[in-house]
Amino acid sequence: MKHRHTGRVLSRGRNQRRALLKTLLGSLILREHITTTEAKAKEVKSLIDQIINKAKVGRSNADRLPAIIRELAGYIPAVASRKILSDFGARFDGRTSGYTRVLKLDRRKSDSAKMAVIEFV
Repeated sequence: MKHRHTGRVLSRGRNQRRALLKTLLGSLILREHITTTEAKAKEVKSLIDQIINKAKVGRSNADRLPAIIRELAGYIPAVASRKILSDFGARFDGRTSGYTRVLKLDRRKSDSAKMAVIEFV
């Protein structure tokens, strides 16, 4: 049974999946759009919303900023956390969610995987 198990497995073990998502999140923050498979894009979309909300809390509350930086270190690389704390807080100040969009592309030619672009709104 899958009680309280959420998220996609992405054909990987737990550590590989965490490393993959950390890399995808870091690349998305630094480049502001990435092309990946549809399943990975949908998984990243839910995680990036949580990360941006944490960054917005850290931006508004200076007392919590060190704790937020430590917490973000587990999800994204250090370079990406610096960028998200400085740029994205002001950029998404009027929004409460829906920071990214997933645009579907044609299937990949080699293995017919469903492809998508994930980008910030």
